[in-house]
Amino acid sequence: MRTAVKRAVFLDRDGTLIVERNYLSRPDQVVLFPDTGPSLRRLAEAGFRLFIVTNQSGIGRGYYTLEDMHAVHRRLGEMLQEHGVQFDRIYFAPEAPEEPSRGRKPSPQFLFDARDEFGLDLARSYMVGDKLLDVECGRNAGTRLSLLVKTGYGADVIRAGEPLPRESRVVENLTEAADLILADAG
Repeated sequence: MRTAVKRAVFLDRDGTLIVERNYLSRPDQVVLFPDTGPSLRRLAEAGFRLFIVTNQSGIGRGYYTLEDMHAVHRRLGEMLQEHGVQFDRIYFAPEAPEEPSRGRKPSPQFLFDARDEFGLDLARSYMVGDKLLDVECGRNAGTRLSLLVKTGYGADVIRAGEPLPRESRVVENLTEAADLILADAG
């Protein structure tokens, strides 16, 4: 008997799933993009495991605490439950950019951790984010494709003319990302 391949979609948090707030630290500041819940639900229903991979340098910089971040994640989880969506895990790097970090994107370490813990096939998985370091993280981990959404900082990346890795695509938003993933994954 053949076992089903476990595939995943790894998602950045700020600017990808929720409206970008400079160093978001309070649950009442969490605002989902309108297409977040429905798009994630479609991916989950198609059999994708869902993970957040987020750099949270505001903790390392002293702008907010680890508990503040967890409160934001609880609120995000509550909001997505209304759409029947939940994440298998939220991976976060709390270090400031100048501090050593095993998981800070573009490091692929958190994707490798998820692969090992959940038995995922990264070559059949996807990374979605609004920054160049998000798509580089996916490339560094060997995902099938990395998608840059134009929400959050994505439009700025495009305007700046930053070269994107060959294994990446640009999409308007999470709806287009889900459409492309579902079409590509067949």
